[in-house]
Amino acid sequence: MCVASKEAERAVLHKTIWRIANDMRGSVDGWDFKAYVLGMLFYRFISENLTAYLNEAEHKAGHPDFEYRYLSNDDAEQARAEVVNEKGFFILPQDLFANVRERARHDENLNETLSRVFTNIEASAVGANSEDDIKGLFADVDVNSAKLGPTIAKRNEKLVKLLDAIGDLNFGNGGFSYNTIDAFGDAYEYLMGMYAANAGKSGGEYYTPQEVSELLARITVVGKTEVNKVYDPACGSGSLLLKFNKVLPGGVRKGFFGQEINLTTYNLCRINMFLHDINYEQFDIAHGDTLIDPAHWDDEPFEVIVSNPPYSTRWEGDANPLLINDERYAPAGVLAPKSKADLAFTMHMLHWLAVDGTAAIVEFPGVLYRGGAEAKIRKYLVDNNYVDTVIQLSPDLFFGTTIATCIIVLKKSKTDNKVLFIDASAESTREGNKNKLTADHQKNILDAFTAREDVAHFATLVDHETIADNGYNIAVSSYVEAQDTRVATDIKALNAEIARVVESQAKLRAEIDAIVADFEVDDDAAV
Repeated sequence: MCVASKEAERAVLHKTIWRIANDMRGSVDGWDFKAYVLGMLFYRFISENLTAYLNEAEHKAGHPDFEYRYLSNDDAEQARAEVVNEKGFFILPQDLFANVRERARHDENLNETLSRVFTNIEASAVGANSEDDIKGLFADVDVNSAKLGPTIAKRNEKLVKLLDAIGDLNFGNGGFSYNTIDAFGDAYEYLMGMYAANAGKSGGEYYTPQEVSELLARITVVGKTEVNKVYDPACGSGSLLLKFNKVLPGGVRKGFFGQEINLTTYNLCRINMFLHDINYEQFDIAHGDTLIDPAHWDDEPFEVIVSNPPYSTRWEGDANPLLINDERYAPAGVLAPKSKADLAFTMHMLHWLAVDGTAAIVEFPGVLYRGGAEAKIRKYLVDNNYVDTVIQLSPDLFFGTTIATCIIVLKKSKTDNKVLFIDASAESTREGNKNKLTADHQKNILDAFTAREDVAHFATLVDHETIADNGYNIAVSSYVEAQDTRVATDIKALNAEIARVVESQAKLRAEIDAIVADFEVDDDAAV
């Protein structure tokens, strides 16, 4: 398929999805209703994914007419253990999306049917290696919620519409192919982005814009065709992790690791993994507080770390006397302030970064120049030559905030004792009510990052001593001289113009005085 036609299909898909979301919303807040739209999209995906997997196996075994959807439940049960081992979950034929949808309009207990189906899907993984990856995936799809309607009949009416709307989405004509998988994942990303954009301030907590995610991913894999493991300690809906599927297709050898403190977002992240055809064995997403109770001690270090942690969020800090001895924070000799956990996340990521690895972290700009404990942490980072690059981004790139964020790139094995500062504050294009990094903007930033050379008004390579003399301030504006956009003024020409204006005003004033004098003469004559 040509790029143009694929983009056209994607545009139609996006328009249809957003219409469904708006039509179905009703009394349910848009950001809350995402759980229903995304949950049903996920239900359809895993149903078709499982069906395609089993059909393909049987067709290869010499049964060309086999169709799992029409198999009896008793016959299907015989393959349960093997399917759970391979796919991580199991769905009986009667519980497949297509079959439930077919009966939905005449099912007076549709809410109970869907509740049972979702419970059974999660229960199919109990005791299996995939249990933690499947558990709770449908927790936010409350089919009995009064938000769907005041009565069971009204709720079921809305659920029927939702099943039909999701079922009618066209994910391509080639069957359940890789194009279809891309479409499911693309549908998810589009919905998340649109919900975040329309959710106000809270939307940004769940979502990093795709172009920023791609830039971070590309920064960390410069010169590489594959990486061992990728990690995000504040993974949100997983968009940063999944960008490696685009920048290094099939190049993540041992999988995707992340942790998320918000339960709803944690569920969304795992759903996102499945929708992008990442099997349960290839990802390990944990629920919990990374700063206090990190979940991946047995998996670190990581060759690649990317993250957009919450800006200046509160944490225990020095209120917890045990944290100063935590091996992640102790090297700096001080903890990040209780009201600003930004550099606590940074220290955590540095500690879990492999010797040959790269971490790219979106940071609140204040961490670059604030004093106190944060200045001491910056001193530790710079003195030990961990800070590779600081990139100033354009303002208004992220949902929920208009601030101009930055990216700090950390490495443990640098080839020099300098820090590269890149001023990319002008690298964006206005689209709608937000700025956006285009492919060209990303390339400009990546080219400067890779070249690691001075570029007037854009990039400056600064030695350690200069940064130390500047109090370990690592704000880009302190090192990259802004271009003087003022227009030079020709003083002689300006004076001549002023003289012309004065002369013109004097002439005009004389003409007005003459007119007034004529009126006065006429008045005297009349008297």
